[in-house]
Amino acid sequence: MRSTKQWQAEFRALRRIALASPLTEDLKWRLPCYSYQGSNVAIIQGFKEYCALMFFKGALLKDPRRILVAPGASQAGRQVRFKDLRDIVALESTVKAYITEAIEVEKAGLNVTLKRTSDFKIPAEFQSRLDKNAALKTAFHALTPGRQRAYLFYFAQPKQSQTRLSRVEKCIPQILKGRGLND
Repeated sequence: MRSTKQWQAEFRALRRIALASPLTEDLKWRLPCYSYQGSNVAIIQGFKEYCALMFFKGALLKDPRRILVAPGASQAGRQVRFKDLRDIVALESTVKAYITEAIEVEKAGLNVTLKRTSDFKIPAEFQSRLDKNAALKTAFHALTPGRQRAYLFYFAQPKQSQTRLSRVEKCIPQILKGRGLND
């Protein structure tokens, strides 16, 4: 496994591609971030197993190559993930096209329509626990909307009810402490 500090060659290659476009580079969140007329368009990210070019409004991109991945519970952002420099070289023309499309999205003033927390379905396994435990219900509704959405997304992912129930049970103590899924 590679640590995030080991993506230097990949970061240089992605920076070169991004800087060949009309995007402006800044350092945000200690990462190279690219904007168009003051609006964030993309950011280079490093993780243990991959590095990524994440488009802030990636959900609006057409993605004909089917290479965009939603990171976590993100509604708007989408990543192009790379495991090594060869991946970047192989996808360079595609990445350039995606950057061009992302700039056009900004020029057009398009925005991702985000779901509100109330738009997310509460899995039956979690609803049952909320109905039986007033303290849990109070604690859950006291969480920020983003933390609520993260839990709902996490609970709803498994196909089997038993797995959903197991996730709910595991997270109840954390919810009662007022903590989010990843706190």
